[in-house]
Amino acid sequence: MAQTPAFNKPKVELHVHLDGSIKPETILYYGRKRGVSLPADTAEELQNIIGMDKPISLPAFLAKFDYYMPAIAGCREAIKRIAYEFVEMKAKEGVVYVEVRYSPHLLANSKVEPIPWNQAEGDLTPDEVVSLVSQGLQEGERDFKVKVRSILCCMRHEPNWSAEVAELCKKYRHQTVVGIDLAGDETIPGSSLFPGHLKAYEEAVESGIHRTVHAGEVGSAEVVKEAVDRLKTERLGHGYHTLDDEALYTRLRQNNMHFEVCPWSSYLTGAWNPATEHPVIRLKKDQANYSLNTDDPLIFKSTLDTDYHMTKQDMGFTEEEFERLNINAAKSSFLPEDEKRELLDQLYKAYGMPPSASAGQHL
Repeated sequence: MAQTPAFNKPKVELHVHLDGSIKPETILYYGRKRGVSLPADTAEELQNIIGMDKPISLPAFLAKFDYYMPAIAGCREAIKRIAYEFVEMKAKEGVVYVEVRYSPHLLANSKVEPIPWNQAEGDLTPDEVVSLVSQGLQEGERDFKVKVRSILCCMRHEPNWSAEVAELCKKYRHQTVVGIDLAGDETIPGSSLFPGHLKAYEEAVESGIHRTVHAGEVGSAEVVKEAVDRLKTERLGHGYHTLDDEALYTRLRQNNMHFEVCPWSSYLTGAWNPATEHPVIRLKKDQANYSLNTDDPLIFKSTLDTDYHMTKQDMGFTEEEFERLNINAAKSSFLPEDEKRELLDQLYKAYGMPPSASAGQHL
C-alpha cells in the first residue's frame, strides 16, 4: 500500500546501522550460496521472523541479528553488496546525505577475538571489511547520486576492539569514514568508561576524528553525562533519557548538542514508553538540535518515511519543522566544512530558503 511521503523533499539521515539495513532477499541469497541455514525460505517469511511489529526488550531486539548475520559476515562479496544496496535504498527514500554505521569486527572472521556469530576462522580482517564497505558505498554513491559517509562502531561489550576501530577511522578517513561510535548494550555497568573505549575516544579527539555515542536510549542520564564529559561526544545516539536530568538537558541544549532521534525504533525497542510524551516532542518544542532516523529498518520493517509519518500523524510535526531538523542534521553532520556548505546550499535551494552565510549555527 503506497502512501504519499510525509515529507517529500531531500532528507539527511545520521543514525542508521548497515547491518540493520540489509534486504531480506540478499540474506536469503547468501544463506543459500554459503550453506548457512536461515529460519525461512522466502523473503517475506524471513522479514516477518527478523522483523518486529510490537515492542520487545532491547536484548530480544539485539538477538534478531543472530538469525541472519552468519549469512553475511565473513563474505567479501556479501559485505560489498549490502553497502551498495544500502545506498540504493536511501536514494529511493529521498535521502541526499547519509552517515551509515557498523562494527568492522562483527563482519570479520579473522584477526578478531572472539570471532563473531560462531563463524569458523577465515581470512577476512576488520581492516578489509572497512575497505569493502567503503568500495560498496562509493560505487553506490556514483550510481544513485546520494552522498554517503560511514561511522565505525566500537562495541560496549568488546573494549579490546576499540583501539583498532580508532586506527581504522584514521586509515580510512579519506575513503568514506568520518567518525567513531560506541554501540551495543549501554546497560552494561560502567561500559562507557572501560579503558579500551576511553583510549579510543582520546585517540579520536587527538586525531580530529568526529565522535558520536549511543547513550540514554535505555541507559540513564548518567550514561549521557559520561558520553559527553569523558568520551567527548559531539552527538548523541538517541539520548532520550537526557530529559530525566533537567540540568544536563539545559547544558546540552545550550551547547547545541545534536540528538540522533529514532522515533519508530524507540517504540519497538521499549526505549520510549508510549504512555508518556515522546522526548522528540520536547526537543521540537524547545527548538533543540536533532534529526529523525531509521536506526535498523530491516528489523523495524520501516523506511525513513515511517518516522516522518509517525511524527507528522501522531505528534503534529509540520513541513517547517521537517525542514528545520534536516538543516540541523546537515549542520551537525561529520562532513568537512566546505562539503557541509554544499549540502546546506542543496537543502536551502530545495526548501526555497535563502542560503545562509554560516554553516555552524543551528536554526
